[in-house]
Amino acid sequence: MAAIQKPQTPAPQLDPVDPQAHQPYVPDSARLPEFTWSAVLVGAVLGIVFGASSLYLVLKVGMTVSASIPVAVLSITLFRALSNAFGLRPATILENNITQTTGSAGESIAFGVGVTMPALMLLGFDLDLTRVMVVSLLGGLLGILMMIPLRRAFIVNMHGRPGEPGKLLYPEGTACAAVLESGERGGMSGRLVFLGFGIAFAQKFITVAMAFMRETLQWPLTQFNRVASIAADMAPELLGVGYVIGIRVASVMLAGAIIGNLVIVPAIATFGDGVPTVIPPADKPVAQLGLAEIQRDYLRFVGAGCVTAAGIISMFRTLPLILRSLRASLGSLAGGATATVTARRTDQDLSLRFVIGGSLALLALMAWFLHSELNGAGIPNSWTKGLLGSGLVLGFGFLFVTVSSRLTGEIGSSSNPISGMTVATLFLTCLIFLALGMTSPVESVIALSIGGVVCIAASNGGTTSQDLKTGFLVGGTPRLQQYAILVGALTSALVIGGTLLVFNQAGTVYSRKHVPDITLTQQQYDALTGTVDFEGDQYRVWRPNRTEFPSVVPGKYFVDANRRPVVLEDPAITGRLTARDDGSEVRMKFDAPKTQVMGTIINGMLKRDLNWGLVLIGAMLAVGVELCGVSSLAFAVGVYIPMQATTPIFLGGAVRWIAEWLARPRTADSATSPTAPAATAPAAESETGPGLLMASGYIAGGTLAGVAIAFLDLPFFVAAKNAVNFGERVGNETIPVIVENLVPALVFVALMALLALVASGKLLRSPEAERKP
Repeated sequence: MAAIQKPQTPAPQLDPVDPQAHQPYVPDSARLPEFTWSAVLVGAVLGIVFGASSLYLVLKVGMTVSASIPVAVLSITLFRALSNAFGLRPATILENNITQTTGSAGESIAFGVGVTMPALMLLGFDLDLTRVMVVSLLGGLLGILMMIPLRRAFIVNMHGRPGEPGKLLYPEGTACAAVLESGERGGMSGRLVFLGFGIAFAQKFITVAMAFMRETLQWPLTQFNRVASIAADMAPELLGVGYVIGIRVASVMLAGAIIGNLVIVPAIATFGDGVPTVIPPADKPVAQLGLAEIQRDYLRFVGAGCVTAAGIISMFRTLPLILRSLRASLGSLAGGATATVTARRTDQDLSLRFVIGGSLALLALMAWFLHSELNGAGIPNSWTKGLLGSGLVLGFGFLFVTVSSRLTGEIGSSSNPISGMTVATLFLTCLIFLALGMTSPVESVIALSIGGVVCIAASNGGTTSQDLKTGFLVGGTPRLQQYAILVGALTSALVIGGTLLVFNQAGTVYSRKHVPDITLTQQQYDALTGTVDFEGDQYRVWRPNRTEFPSVVPGKYFVDANRRPVVLEDPAITGRLTARDDGSEVRMKFDAPKTQVMGTIINGMLKRDLNWGLVLIGAMLAVGVELCGVSSLAFAVGVYIPMQATTPIFLGGAVRWIAEWLARPRTADSATSPTAPAATAPAAESETGPGLLMASGYIAGGTLAGVAIAFLDLPFFVAAKNAVNFGERVGNETIPVIVENLVPALVFVALMALLALVASGKLLRSPEAERKP
């Protein structure tokens, strides 16, 4: 067999017209394979995989991490392995860039879908595949198209070194370019990502699926208060998230968890235990409530107010930057409109005609979709209201895509306040709807759909700008990258809705025990129009209103012919039951913190169904934290999500702090990227170092194990757990305690130690690192 010829990357050359212009890694004059079917196909598959992974993570803790770098590493590794195994042509750096561009869309779409769409169930509707798919498609494609005219202004004209005024660095995009260049030189291996993936997948699968070890460890503090406890999930994906976000943000999140779970919850129990009456919104006296019930009935509303206020504050804090960005963007676009379009490969965008035509077509589809929903519900003026919704998407979408693209360039994707933009969109939309008298249940779903499209568009706009920055540094063709991310958004959007439904179905509980002892009147029963078939019988669907039935826990009930609710359908996402009627535990439950906030906003404003007292307490908490000089958004998320999710995130941040301390003597010897300015080298290396790669593997492995468990059906794993019962098999009561508590803790400590050693360079150092003086 003939030797494989690796495509040669020409050395960077000076621009004969402007020698001072940016010189990409691959010169403009070079013609290498770029937009190939293999690169796009692999990127689309990785986008779907990481989209499912990101959806799992956002439902679990309300956040995701950028997928561009792990996708780039996997692309390099996979194509290199295929080349060595089958004698195929090695992939070029431009093909790997197309792969990571295609694959990056899945994460941003998953974030927007996970934050907004499950709120449908909080508004009294079922998750609908068509609605989720349409919102995903519209938001994903609009975000890309709206960002394309901004590329020249943000990526080209504002390229520069750190510290230069008026320049945008796009830290994740720069780091991803460093990964691609390192892979082109043969210095990048995906072994750390794959190693982290395999370890995390195995630990998660053994712990959750086979139930060999306890997933959540809890230490009650009964000497302090009857409901006070410290808890931690042995979750490798959350450990990886904590490493990525760092010790400061992770510490602020843990502070929120401590205030929520060790201050507010014990205070409620302390003062409420002596009150014999029911204190709304709970349906029992506080003395009869456990920790989970106090968190659900009281702390959840405090956390919602805290998150909402934090999102609004973050918007106001960045308002001057937003206004400057918008003014500079419009000025750059006005100047660029008269600029001469060159024939340079590295300066070619999709045509403005394609962008405008595509955007108008998508907005027309949005108007038609909203009209069909309103018209189907018998609401008058459906076309007018559909056009209003489409106009709001156009206005808010272009505004926040512009803001998101600009902020991503300054502070990166991880710190980009997409949630705050979504909260602002929902508030303003609901205010407009309220002024127009649009307060029906269907119109509340229309408000959510508008917020969902804008959220996904803003998220994908920031991701697109990061990808185009990577292409700018390595010498990619913008037009081909834009095609690639459109393909990635399309494929991910078509799949993400089904993934969301599978997640929800995997942990849905049908209970005959948790139903109210009530009989509906004949008039109330006749008003129920929805029906459902369950276990061979047909029932009517009842969603009680808190105002009409204050003692009934909101939810979806099946009512029999005797007008009595007999079955409760408790969803996996935002549901409250963690066990079935037979006592078996349900593992696939998602708190979906930011989703609950979106539902709280819409219900509170349009349905006037909100405990404003608790919400305002949370809002004042956010204000107090801001007055201390601390960004309140991470704190608010810590208040909202369960403490067992916050603790491993903090431990991940601590691991990064320890690793950086251990590696401190070698920091000055860090190599620089040949295309990035010398001043950007430390930031780029920190984003592409062994610790980040290993943490990315932890995140991918843990979350994808959760995806696999959801798809493989839980009853099988429940049977497996019953078949392997260590307590009965060994006959020693101390064995289950050791297995379920000490062993998972030791395994998790081992994961932390491995990550710290790899990140600090004490273990598995790359050949490149070994050669450094």
